[in-house]
Amino acid sequence: MKLVPTFRLLLLGLWLGAALFFIGVAQTAFAVLPSRELAGAMVSRTMAILNYSGLGIAFISLLTSMIAPVGISRFSQWIDRALVAIMGLACGASQFIVISWMMFSVRAQMGRPIDEIPADDPLRMRFDALHQYSEWLMLAAMIAAIVAFVIIAMRRPVPVAKKNVIDNLDFQKQFKI
Repeated sequence: MKLVPTFRLLLLGLWLGAALFFIGVAQTAFAVLPSRELAGAMVSRTMAILNYSGLGIAFISLLTSMIAPVGISRFSQWIDRALVAIMGLACGASQFIVISWMMFSVRAQMGRPIDEIPADDPLRMRFDALHQYSEWLMLAAMIAAIVAFVIIAMRRPVPVAKKNVIDNLDFQKQFKI
């Protein structure tokens, strides 16, 4: 039964690695690409992949959390599930509410590249605030995933005491001579 927790650790670890890699890719894109528009498009596309994979991994991890070895604390199971749900909810909120719905709407209203919009323009200020929300949601998802990873990795099943089990090879106990 050690296979399921190991599989869950693998999924969470892969997603955390991708999230950390994304941070480097985003910074590099804005430093290397010739325009911020191109960098923003690349980061937006990569962020969508990260958010969708976070949703999928959270769903799979929640389903596989139902297969738990005997002797695992129910409290730690529910904390683990809550943290994985927070990860999935943060990824979903980031992708479907903040990025797809709000940020794209604000960008469409701007009508020109974001670098041409003054910093004190209400649309630019709203875009910057939405970008900040997106960062906070990603941070929340990453923290929840890290804590869930640690809880799963540190979990040790408590041995269940056997009650009135007769050893089939010990004849003295079976026949009480």
